[in-house]
Amino acid sequence: YKKVDLFEKKLNHVINKDWFNNLSLITQTCIKNNALNFNHGRILYSLVCKYIEDNIKSKNKNLTVLETGTARGFSALCISKAINDQNVNGRIITVDCIPHNKKMFWNCIDDLEGPKTRSELLASWIHLSQNYIFFHQGETKIELPKITTERIHFAFLDGAHTYNDVMFEFMQIKNKQLPGDIIIYDDYTPDQFTGLVKAVDEICEKYRYKKKVINAHSHRGYLIATKL
Repeated sequence: YKKVDLFEKKLNHVINKDWFNNLSLITQTCIKNNALNFNHGRILYSLVCKYIEDNIKSKNKNLTVLETGTARGFSALCISKAINDQNVNGRIITVDCIPHNKKMFWNCIDDLEGPKTRSELLASWIHLSQNYIFFHQGETKIELPKITTERIHFAFLDGAHTYNDVMFEFMQIKNKQLPGDIIIYDDYTPDQFTGLVKAVDEICEKYRYKKKVINAHSHRGYLIATKL
C-alpha cells in the first residue's frame, strides 16, 4: 500500500508495526467476502498524531474525538494509541449499536475461546481503552444528539453508508468544528458506496471542507475532510 506508506512518511508519524499487527489479528482478521484491509488504522494514527502536534500540544488543550461505528474497537484503539504516544489529554467518544459488555461471537480469532464481551476482546489494551475511550451503545440517530461536548476536534464517521445517514452524522457535529478540524470517512469508493460519496462531496463543497483522498487500492478509498 504505497500511497499509505507515503502518507505516513509525509506526516512523520508511523504506528508501531508489532503493536498494530497484534491489534489487527484480534480485531480485524475475520471471515469476509472482500480482501482484509487495515489501512484506516494507520491513517488515523498518523493523522491524529499530526493534529495533536500542530494544534494541541503547543496550546495545552484536551483533544476530543468522535467515532461512529465502533465494531470491535480497532479504530478507537489506534486513535487512543496516538493520544497516548503524544502524551496529551484526550477522549474518544465512540458510538455503535453493538453492546460493550454483552458476551457474543465477533467473527474473529478469539471466537475459538467462546463468546466474549468487547471489553474482554480488548483486554490486552485495557490501559488505552480505560484511559481514553468512552463506549456508547445505541443508534447514532438517538445517541449523537445526546452528546453535549462543545468541540469535536477530530471525527471518524464510519456508521451506515447511506446518503441520509452520512448527512445526519455530519449535521450533529458541523457546529462543533473550527478551521483546521478534521473528519475522516472510510469507504470513499464511488463504484461501491454512491450514497456516502455523494453526501461527503456535498459536505465538503457546501460546508467548506478541503478534500484529500487516499486510495489504498481500487476498491478502498479514504477521504480526509479538513475544515477551512
